[in-house]
Amino acid sequence: MTRRNILVLVATCGSVALLLGAWGFQYIGGLPPCKLCIWQRYPHGVAILIGALALALPRQAYLPLLGGLAALTTAVIGVFHAGVEQKWWEGPSTCTSGDIGGLSSQELMDQIMNAPLVRCDDIPWQMFGLSMAGWNAVLSAVLVLVWLAAWRAR
Repeated sequence: MTRRNILVLVATCGSVALLLGAWGFQYIGGLPPCKLCIWQRYPHGVAILIGALALALPRQAYLPLLGGLAALTTAVIGVFHAGVEQKWWEGPSTCTSGDIGGLSSQELMDQIMNAPLVRCDDIPWQMFGLSMAGWNAVLSAVLVLVWLAAWRAR
């Protein structure tokens, strides 16, 4: 097995591990995902498909770059989500709470009744000061580097 293929396999397995971890937290740990959590999962799925293609088509030099782009996408979403959780910036209005100071009682009731079950600005779990979104950002950034190393090893 070539160095390129080993690196592609490592990057692909990294995305598999992160997806399995997310599903573990959801189905075993009882922590349902918010909208931004779901958004972070899609690029991992894409990276897994790209990894399978890159292993099947080793002469396609651009595939590791696409895998790196997928990993970068989920890393960026993870940074954004972590910032929403830390209240550094607001997230999508469909999954975060906003200022309720200027709302009428009817508007407040409408906001409550239309609120999602899982909010994006809550931190349901963290380790060493990083939430799941933060860990996804960090680990996905590492996967970007692995994908780039696979591209350079062509």
